[in-house]
This record gives sequence, structure tokens and C-alpha cells, in this order.
Amino acid sequence: MRAAVVPAPEGTPRYGEFPDPHAGPDDVLLDLVAAALHPIVRSRARGTHYSAGSEYPMVPGVDGVGRTREGALVYAGEVQEPWGTFADRFAAPRTRTVPLPDGVDPVAVAAGMNPGMSSWMPLTEHVARGGALGTVLVLGATGTAGGLAVQNARRLGARRVVGVGRDPAELERVLALGAEPVALTEDADADVPALTAALDGEAPDLVLDYLWGAPAEVAFRALEAGPAGEGTVYVEVGAVAGPTAATPAALLRSRRFQVRGSGIGSVDMSRYRDEAVAYLGRIAAGAVVVPTVTFPLERVADAWQATHGPRAVVTPV
Repeated sequence: MRAAVVPAPEGTPRYGEFPDPHAGPDDVLLDLVAAALHPIVRSRARGTHYSAGSEYPMVPGVDGVGRTREGALVYAGEVQEPWGTFADRFAAPRTRTVPLPDGVDPVAVAAGMNPGMSSWMPLTEHVARGGALGTVLVLGATGTAGGLAVQNARRLGARRVVGVGRDPAELERVLALGAEPVALTEDADADVPALTAALDGEAPDLVLDYLWGAPAEVAFRALEAGPAGEGTVYVEVGAVAGPTAATPAALLRSRRFQVRGSGIGSVDMSRYRDEAVAYLGRIAAGAVVVPTVTFPLERVADAWQATHGPRAVVTPV
């Protein structure tokens, strides 16, 4: 079959031939309709993600929309390396497929499910546990996942959303989505009071962090300087700004402050499927929107260069 093929770690994918995927008795074989180039796709291809395999050459892509032999469109994930979704065909566990509602745009589903679910899961879990959604703080709100986190928080009833990022133009989009934007600089000593002022004397109920690294340390300092409130749950979702962040001991001891992660291995997968069905319905209804740009599979090298702006989505042609 034809596929995007990554020859080695740190390599750029090329369009070429790759063996057909192995579909076991519990798998479904799908023809590619649309698959998005999420950050996890790049990091797994590089071999730097904690879930990455070590077998090369490999086909990138962790999820996507495919067509069954009967002609039905489904969203599918958990494709096993070295195969991925950036190929003519891919196999996925039958239990990890979700049928698409009639009329839904498969490109929107491919682009929105992975980044959207990254915030939908912790947000809905927080609400289910009886947590308030007064103020939600989103670090990395200018990215695709961060923008969806803003939309999700607002849709779930958050009274305030504070969105943190660097790109001034994208911060305007964050404002349009309903968040109060805060611009990060390279000066942490200036960023801390700026974030403290934006929180306006109110501790966030939930923090969704797509950055980690130095921006997380800015957030920790701002939270330590502010009031304790009723408690804050800090959810680390991504780490594009760095793999480590120092947490002040006083922050952990002076208030009810919980730090946890959201990702592969830390999510209840039975609950994930139920919420995936619900979230796919939100995309179908236009309740959340993600900007996209499409590339035919044969132009995967060009798609790989689209690191900013709309989410790149690969289609068969």
C-alpha cells in the first residue's frame, strides 16, 4: 500500500510503499478518509514520546477517520506501530471505533477529536466529581488543543477562562473564543505579576497546561502569590515548553493543590469511549470548531512542515 514512511528517528516522512497492516480478529481494517498531524504524531515518529515504539521504518498517525468495507465512516484510534493512520489502509481495535453521525465533516473529526478530548476528559471528570468551574486557566491557549480547551470550558459552564500564550495574533483568536488572554514573554519575573493580575484575586478551580516547562513555573509562582481559594486541580496535558518544571514546596503545603496528568495510561479508557461518542456529537453539531488545512497523502512532507496555524490533516487525494 502507499503510505507516509518515516525511515528512522528524527527522519522526515516520505511517500512510498509499506506493507499492509496486520488486522487481527478483534480489529477492523479501514480505508483512510482523514488523519490529522497532532503533536503526538511528530513526537512518536521521532521516538521521543513515552508511548513511542522503537521499530523503524514506521508509518506515523495515531488516529483518524476511516471507511469500513461496508462503506461506514468511523473514527478510530490505538493503531499499533509500526503502522499508523497516514496510509491507504490502517487497522484499529473494533472497540476503539466510533461511528460518525450522518453529515459530519470527517476532516473536522480527524482534526478535533485528539486535541479536543485532551481537555474534554479532565473538564468533564472535574465536573462529575462535583468540582466547580468558576475560573479555568489554560496554558498554551494559542495552540489547537488550547483553543479547543477554551471552547470546551466555556461550553461546560466555566464562568471565566484565562488563556495564556505567546503569539499576539493567536491571542486575539483566544479572546474571540471567550477567554481573557495573557501574553507570555521571555521574562518570567514580568510574566508572574501579569498572570497574577489576570487572575484578579481568584484562584482557578482547574488548570489545563499544554506547555509545562518554564511557563508552568510561572503559573506556580502566580498561584502561590494569589489566594488559596477552594482548591486548584492542575492538569498537565502537554509539554511543548519542556519536560520538567520545578514546583514550589510552599504552594503544595499552603493550600489544597493537586497536580496530575492526563494522557495515555492515566485515563479510564471505558469512560474515554463514552466521552468520545459525546464529543464527536459536539463536533458534528458545530459546538466546537478547529481550523484545518488539508494535504493529500502524497504531500505528507509538506504537511510535516505545517507546525503552526490550522491543524494539518492528511487525506487520500
